[in-house]
Amino acid sequence: MNDPISDMLTRIRNAVAAKHTRVDMPASKLKAEIARILQDEGYIQGFSVIEEPPQKAGRQPRQIIRVFLKYGPKGERVISGIERISRPGRRVYLGVQDVPTVLGGLGTSILTTSRGVMSGRAARKAGVGGEVLCNVW
Repeated sequence: MNDPISDMLTRIRNAVAAKHTRVDMPASKLKAEIARILQDEGYIQGFSVIEEPPQKAGRQPRQIIRVFLKYGPKGERVISGIERISRPGRRVYLGVQDVPTVLGGLGTSILTTSRGVMSGRAARKAGVGGEVLCNVW
């Protein structure tokens, strides 16, 4: 797998389309930060990092992130779209004045900045730009 962030977003997109309540994926610090932002912005109910026991004797336990998805009162999707912007073959860096508003402010962009991973709204407020990882709406 060349792009673990794209894999994470695809797993979330597929789970929402299939109306699953949760989705599991291999853990990393960056994925945990993206899940934290999705939780803070209200797109998911929550997430947890779980240590899975090793499958075979002598192997290390591996960590997974379990994301609990969120739906409206009638079962409508909270995440209607999620797309990867910056990818390994084409990195997208933007200054603070160029940080995008997604769907006129109804969506959220997730950036990795010199001050850590944050939403586009928080990056504009902090006065920093960075690499645009994805947009969620």
